[in-house]
Amino acid sequence: MDNNIIYVGVNISDNGLFEGQYITPEGMAYNSYLIVDEKVCLMDSVDIKAGELWLDNISKALNGRDIDYLVLSHVEPDHSYHIRKIVELYPNIKIVGTVQAFKFIGQFYDFDLANRTIVVGNGDTLSLGEHTLDFYTAPMVHWPEVMMTYESSSKTLFSADAFGKFGTNDIEGSWECEARRYYFNIVGKYGANVQMILKKLSTLTIETICPLHGNILDKNIGHYIDLYDTWSLYMPEVDGVFIAYSSVYGNTESVAKRLHQLLKDSGIKTSISDLARSDMAENIEDVFKYSKIVFATTTYENTIFPVMEELLSHLVQKGMANKVVGIIDNGTWAPQVTKVITSKLAALKNIDFLEQSVLIKSAPSEDTWTALEDFKNALISATPYHK
Repeated sequence: MDNNIIYVGVNISDNGLFEGQYITPEGMAYNSYLIVDEKVCLMDSVDIKAGELWLDNISKALNGRDIDYLVLSHVEPDHSYHIRKIVELYPNIKIVGTVQAFKFIGQFYDFDLANRTIVVGNGDTLSLGEHTLDFYTAPMVHWPEVMMTYESSSKTLFSADAFGKFGTNDIEGSWECEARRYYFNIVGKYGANVQMILKKLSTLTIETICPLHGNILDKNIGHYIDLYDTWSLYMPEVDGVFIAYSSVYGNTESVAKRLHQLLKDSGIKTSISDLARSDMAENIEDVFKYSKIVFATTTYENTIFPVMEELLSHLVQKGMANKVVGIIDNGTWAPQVTKVITSKLAALKNIDFLEQSVLIKSAPSEDTWTALEDFKNALISATPYHK
């Protein structure tokens, strides 16, 4: 990264629930950056939990200089909370954002920004000296006022929440897993909007991506952009089967696990999850990751087991598409699973339901295992969607 672009963000190891709902066992990075030139520009604020360390990082990096601009990519509080403090400490600062961003600031925070705002829109620029900032609006990725900033001399994209991930940015290992969980749970509903910003950025040469969460990306940039293209098109990333099940007394579980083993024995990439004992955000991630999905559950109060209903509700809300879907239906006296699941997913695009299904009448029997073998073969033979 350009030596004049300085990281001043903060890693929080004990982050609690991100956005009040997502577990972050590896903590969370709240990223912020200084661009030091003839003018000094601060890229975004940080969360309430990270303020003291952030301000200390900024002071050390400035080495006595003032801040001329604060660019606000969006007003979500984990990136805007300390605006008031920055204005107090650096009274000459101008805040750069979109029209809608300044409207939202007034809804979150009660302080006067008169004569210290610079309103920008798509295609506008701001010169810092040798560094020039080009602004690209990215509405609903994942807030309506989001904008990304491209610094042309260093070929650096400040990507707002896009290309972010769960976890602190000093963790070694795969970026993809926690970035995928982050994307599909936080940005995933807005695939069309992600496609729009990818098209806007397609003419740029990008050598570094500086997101607001997670790692700075400075190698193999095409790989990350290609993943975002795949994800935002709702196309499967892996040709394989994800089995999501819920089970009351273990009977549905035994059938789901048998299917999992049959698929593994056939050389099929497969993953399985007990919805009642796993992170729902990871289950959503895996549904979008795999090309074929099996929902296995029980009839419960004339509908489906609650945790399965929760998963399906998330998938409908986020616009799941381009999947082969199979159903394992357990019902003792009035099976409803197949009817309920097909009805809930009916409005989604390109959902191909297997004609074969498995009906468990309370507990698996020899007929169940025979049906499961046919179901497995049909699942393997079904043509998956590809980008």
